[in-house]
Amino acid sequence: MIAEILSTGDEIRSGAVIDSNSAHIAEKLEEAGLEVVRHSCVGDDPDRIEAVLKDIGGRADVAVVTGGLGPTTDDLTSEAAAKAAGADLALDDMALRSVTDFFEKRKYPMSRSNEKQTMLPKGAKCIYNPVGTAPGFMLKIDQCLFFFLPGVPFEMKRMLSEGVLPEIRKLQQDDRRIFMVKTISTFGLGESIAGEQVANLTEEFPGIRLGLRAKFPEIQIKLYADGEDEKVLTEQIGKAAEWVLQRMGKWVFSVDGASMEMAVGELLNRKKATVAVAESCTGGLISHSLTNVAGSSDYFLFSGVTYSNEAKMRVLGVSPDTLRQYGAVHEETAKEMAEGVRRVAGSTYGLSTTGIAGPGGGTDEKPVGTVCIGLAGPDGVRARRFHFSFGRRSMNKTIFAVTALNMLRKELLI
Repeated sequence: MIAEILSTGDEIRSGAVIDSNSAHIAEKLEEAGLEVVRHSCVGDDPDRIEAVLKDIGGRADVAVVTGGLGPTTDDLTSEAAAKAAGADLALDDMALRSVTDFFEKRKYPMSRSNEKQTMLPKGAKCIYNPVGTAPGFMLKIDQCLFFFLPGVPFEMKRMLSEGVLPEIRKLQQDDRRIFMVKTISTFGLGESIAGEQVANLTEEFPGIRLGLRAKFPEIQIKLYADGEDEKVLTEQIGKAAEWVLQRMGKWVFSVDGASMEMAVGELLNRKKATVAVAESCTGGLISHSLTNVAGSSDYFLFSGVTYSNEAKMRVLGVSPDTLRQYGAVHEETAKEMAEGVRRVAGSTYGLSTTGIAGPGGGTDEKPVGTVCIGLAGPDGVRARRFHFSFGRRSMNKTIFAVTALNMLRKELLI
């Protein structure tokens, strides 16, 4: 089936807000076996929204639309959808229940402006919103089945998972084809080099489609397969995955799409080990990542953002002599930070970062993008210096944090 994605809203059209919704929707639709052929964007103009909906309706099988379902006067998607389908807006009982449930559960008074959200095009089927005020709906326009969802990302993701994908699976029931996706996540190689490593995959496995996705700072290698025999597909995609693993080797950190922090957490759990983190240049980013994983309290004990030298000395016990002789950004300092946080927390491992995220503060000896990472554990302590050439502070902080987690991951594999 052919699918399209439409984002609405002046804030998306103008670039004031980044359209992360379309990327998420496209990934989930492709995993479901749909071919996403086009992404479109239109502002808060009902006539233009109507025109785009009619265009999509004449060429796609499925479309997901986000935005414009709120209670304010510039939320015009329902009105435009009704016109595109040649229908009137009418009170929808399920939409009314979706909106009133939201307010009743939270003991908030329902505003009169929210009544607008209970009006859907006649013939539409409501998609219940369990986490917001804007119910979605599905509606046929020409040959295409449209799914209209709110633009708030966490609402959209929940409704896509619970309300849209099950309906798409129903549409596919008459189609005996089975779709499979395998995601292999790598870290440490650029996209072009990773692509070169697996360039011949489709020649070796003609039934497998290859996709590469740069999700900074990792590269995901995606394997797509479809057919009618599940056993054959499983065998084909398994062999292709093994082929990829042989070529990517140590760069692979997950074979099921898990994030770096999830992979580290799984290894810590498996070894019944714990970790504590001392961060300087990463400012708590490692700790944030680790604790974003459900169940991280089983292995994450302590975090200290020891940004100043005084904090490094007072909290972690870093020697003043070490700081005077080597400075804050040095392997010796990173070692003492890792040992100190391990001692303070009583953890199996201590992980530390100290570096220069930029854009200023670099020297010829220690340019911007330099980071020293320390790792203390049962077998001693060690530290490594890395240098990355990214000019943006946020990118440097991110790759510093993931590099530190990857260093711990490799240690846990020994």
